[in-house]
Amino acid sequence: MSTLSPIAQSGFADSSSYDTHRPSYSQEAICSLLAHLQIDNLLHGRIVDLGAGTGKLTELLAAREEEFEIFAVEPHAGMRAELERKRLTRVKILEGEAERLPIRDGCANGVIVAQAYFVYFRFANDKALHEIHRVLVPGGSLAMIWNLEDYNAPRSWTPTTQWESKIKDITWRFDDNQPRFRHEKWREVFEKQLASTPFTIQAANPLFSMPLGEETFKRTFWMTKEALWERYRTLSQIAVVKGEELNQVRREVFEAMDAEDVETNEKGEIALHGHIVLAWTTAVPLGPLGSGA
Repeated sequence: MSTLSPIAQSGFADSSSYDTHRPSYSQEAICSLLAHLQIDNLLHGRIVDLGAGTGKLTELLAAREEEFEIFAVEPHAGMRAELERKRLTRVKILEGEAERLPIRDGCANGVIVAQAYFVYFRFANDKALHEIHRVLVPGGSLAMIWNLEDYNAPRSWTPTTQWESKIKDITWRFDDNQPRFRHEKWREVFEKQLASTPFTIQAANPLFSMPLGEETFKRTFWMTKEALWERYRTLSQIAVVKGEELNQVRREVFEAMDAEDVETNEKGEIALHGHIVLAWTTAVPLGPLGSGA
C-alpha cells in the first residue's frame, strides 16, 4: 500500500493533463546522463526509473538502441495508469516507493529519479538510500534529473526575464512546504553520509560516493500563452487551486505574459526559459573504507 502524501495524491490527480503539458527531456541531456552513469552502449542494461510518473523519461529510455530493461516504479495509481496506456516495450511497471522497492538485490545497473519531488524526498533518508544501494549491481550508479522552468526554480536563481520572475513569485506564494528541487535541500541526504575527518569517514561507511557529479543545460521552449498556462497548472501546488482563487492566478499569469520583455516569434508564441539539471553518484561497496571487504 502506498504511503504517498495526500498532497501528492491530489496534486497529481489529473495525470493525463500532466503527461500532455509537462515537458520531456532533451536528447542531449539524456545522452549525457547515461554516459555519466556509464550505461550508454550497455546492451540490455537494467534501469530502475524511480518515481516514473506518466513515463516522460521512461519512454525516452525505452526508445534507446541499447534496448534497456526498465523497471518503472511509481506509487501514484493515476500516474501508473497513464504510463500503462503507453504500452512501452521492455518496461515493467511496478507499484512501489524508494523505501520499499519491489526489485531483487543487485539487479540494476542504474537507478534514475526524474522530476520525482515527492518520491525523491520520500527517499531522502538512510532507509531509502539503503534500498537503492541494495538493488544496484556493485559499482552501479544513481542519477537524478530535473526539468525546471525559470518560474519553478530556487529563489537564489535569477530568472531570464522580469515577466518570468513575476510568475516565479506566484509559485513561491503558493508554496505548500513540500520539499522540491527549488528548496535546494536535495543534496543533504548525501552530504550527511560523511563526517569531517578521515577517521570518521571510515566509520560512517557512506553508501554513495561524494562529491556528486552535476551538470546543467539551458532550455528555451516556444509556446502559446494558453499552452504555458496549461503547463503552469500542472505544478502540484497550483493544480489543487480552485474557483475564484484559480481565476485570479490565471489573470496574474496572463498579465505577466503581456509584459514588454516577453519575446515572441513569427507564430505569436512566447519564449519560456529553463534548465535541465543532472546529478549522479556511484554506489560504494559495503564495509568500512580500506577494510578490504
